[in-house]
Amino acid sequence: MVRHIAIFASGSGTNAENIIAYFKDREDVRVQVVLTNYAQAGVIARAHRYHVPCEVFTSEDLARPGKILSLLQKHRTDFVVLAGFLKLMPADVVAHYSKRIVNIHPALLPSFGGKGMYGERVHKAVLASGAAESGITIHYVNEKFDEGEIIFQDKVPVTMGDTAETLADKIHQLEYRHYPPVIDKLIQNMKDN
Repeated sequence: MVRHIAIFASGSGTNAENIIAYFKDREDVRVQVVLTNYAQAGVIARAHRYHVPCEVFTSEDLARPGKILSLLQKHRTDFVVLAGFLKLMPADVVAHYSKRIVNIHPALLPSFGGKGMYGERVHKAVLASGAAESGITIHYVNEKFDEGEIIFQDKVPVTMGDTAETLADKIHQLEYRHYPPVIDKLIQNMKDN
């Protein structure tokens, strides 16, 4: 049985592309669709390079009960991955995909999370706090920003002279290294249920 992944992304799509590339030659797991709320998102071109279809939806679609869930079901989605998607997922999607919807956050939750905490804002907040380390958190998605159960974390030191950009580079390397294999493991465990 092939398991189908849907990836939600709002931006350039480097994490999405990394995930697509990781699974591209697999027969048991396939990235079936990329969904975005931004028609000019860079993720669209990245997905098309791998012949992965994209669906663009609106804020109104996101707010309309059943709309996003029906899009996911149309693509026979088994597992949902957020990769730089900055909106809350609809309650019906969270309920339907309980323990089958994940996100990655560029800090060590529960610190530096919540509404408006994404990208450079997170790294600037980490630096301003004087934290000795930062990292990534892969977590299940619930109906609140960055509050789902933590699945995996990895850390990097924050060093003297780090800027938001240098810290972002370190965090991206952790994301690229860990997100696809963690997704893979969760899907493999899903098969045993």
